[in-house]
Amino acid sequence: MIDKKNISGDLFGGITAAVVALPLALAFGVQSGRGAIAGLYGAIALGILASILGGTKTQISGPTGPMAVVAAAVIASEVAYYGSIEAAFATIIATFVLAGVFQVLLGISGIGQYIRYMPYPVISGFMSGIGSIIILLQIFPFFGLNSPSKVIDIVSSLGEISASLNLQAVLLSVGTLIIIYLFPLITKKIPSTLVALIALSVFSAYMGFDVPIIGDIPKGMPEIHVNTLLNLDWHHPMVIVIPAITLASLGAIDSLLTSVVADNMTKTKHNSNKELIGQGIGNTVAGLIGGLPGAGATMRTVVNINAGGRSRRSGFVHGLGLLFVLLGAGEYAAFIPLPVLAGILVTVGIGIIDYKGLKHILKIPRSDAIVMVIVLVLTIFVNLLQAVAVGVVMASVLFMKQMGDTAESKTFTSDMDSLEPILFEDEKDLDKAGQKNIYVQHFDGPIFFGFTAHFNQVMARTPNVKIIILRMEKVPYVDQSGMYAIEDAVLQLDKRGVMVLIVGIQDQPLSMLKGIRLIPAERVFSDFETLKDFIYIEEFQINT
Repeated sequence: MIDKKNISGDLFGGITAAVVALPLALAFGVQSGRGAIAGLYGAIALGILASILGGTKTQISGPTGPMAVVAAAVIASEVAYYGSIEAAFATIIATFVLAGVFQVLLGISGIGQYIRYMPYPVISGFMSGIGSIIILLQIFPFFGLNSPSKVIDIVSSLGEISASLNLQAVLLSVGTLIIIYLFPLITKKIPSTLVALIALSVFSAYMGFDVPIIGDIPKGMPEIHVNTLLNLDWHHPMVIVIPAITLASLGAIDSLLTSVVADNMTKTKHNSNKELIGQGIGNTVAGLIGGLPGAGATMRTVVNINAGGRSRRSGFVHGLGLLFVLLGAGEYAAFIPLPVLAGILVTVGIGIIDYKGLKHILKIPRSDAIVMVIVLVLTIFVNLLQAVAVGVVMASVLFMKQMGDTAESKTFTSDMDSLEPILFEDEKDLDKAGQKNIYVQHFDGPIFFGFTAHFNQVMARTPNVKIIILRMEKVPYVDQSGMYAIEDAVLQLDKRGVMVLIVGIQDQPLSMLKGIRLIPAERVFSDFETLKDFIYIEEFQINT
């Protein structure tokens, strides 16, 4: 039986999300360089297909800030390579389609589940960098001027704004900011971005303002560019493949982070791999019809959930709502002033910046702060995918160092004669077997590649005894580097005539050591009492 109340919530949630999505889709399309219609095409394709085929029931998908920034960079790069937007069109379409295909492959391969391991400093620096880029790219349109395509050129050209700014454009841009931030104080039932878009577009037309506008928007259903792809020149495949990988990776991160937000709000659990497949199919179709690639959109998803959306119907309704706009309102959208869209995007950029992470930058560990700042700077001035890659590598290396240092500080040796005060309680009667001939080595934590250097140093300093006991109750994991380090130490001790006994080893380390047949089973003990019985029974003639 159909839940009529839920249908009502899905309808209202989807319509509300479409109202919020419309100005953003148009704005992202303009920012990308492909025009407002490209943003609308992408929002329709993703909105319908990702909601039906994805793994998050309440997710609303479409062009997002991060994806629009990367898409704009890809378009600018390929236009620069081929000389014009017309000459680069086929390559741009192929790049967006291939990005969708890569996302489908990511979903099929099961890699979606690993998004949970993305370090927060990397995400924080990346999102703050994206927000900064969006704001910087809108500075010139905010004042009614054409913007350079590269961030570094924008920064170097800021001094030129005052000489040629358009005061009417500034009025519209500032008015957009005022409405977006103050209108919610009156009511939150109507999205303030839509109010700003309609009210200031009408005001600009009525006053006859001389400001840049969106211009003609194609009417009717979009063309499917299959022939364009079939006739594509593949002589320079990396021009397409590398940007496609960038878009696919970013779209995956963007979408799955939004899925986590949706889960937290609805107390549900998304399917990461299915979500990537749905997003990939949506982006593939968006590319085929000339639309922008996109991802799960956090703000629109939150709006949908708050308005009552609880199933895939809400995302489908959102996509259909935008399709109706495409078929019936394109001629009116053509008169929307670009300064209004610039004001909308500035608020989007402000909303993306991670203020919590920046506020705590002096209170978090220095290594995390360094990673965050480096990712932020690389995102703004170099390349988004490179920024994430560098950040993940740095965070991983610093984490390994921290874990290695922690393991070093926790690991200690206990010679039965000179270090009596730090012996474990169950070790204090080992002197019955001969205290000067037994040495106990404790390990407290994983033995992995970040710890092997210290492990080798510790084992090289072992005293001249007849038995060495390795206490491994607190070693949950041994990697290949750690396994070989243990092997080298045991072989060296064996050459010295030292018997190595292992006690309390857990399943994973035991499996690793059995795999290389390093220590006979009779020298491995489940607990310390059993090991002591072995020593007493064998007697080993330690005292004689």
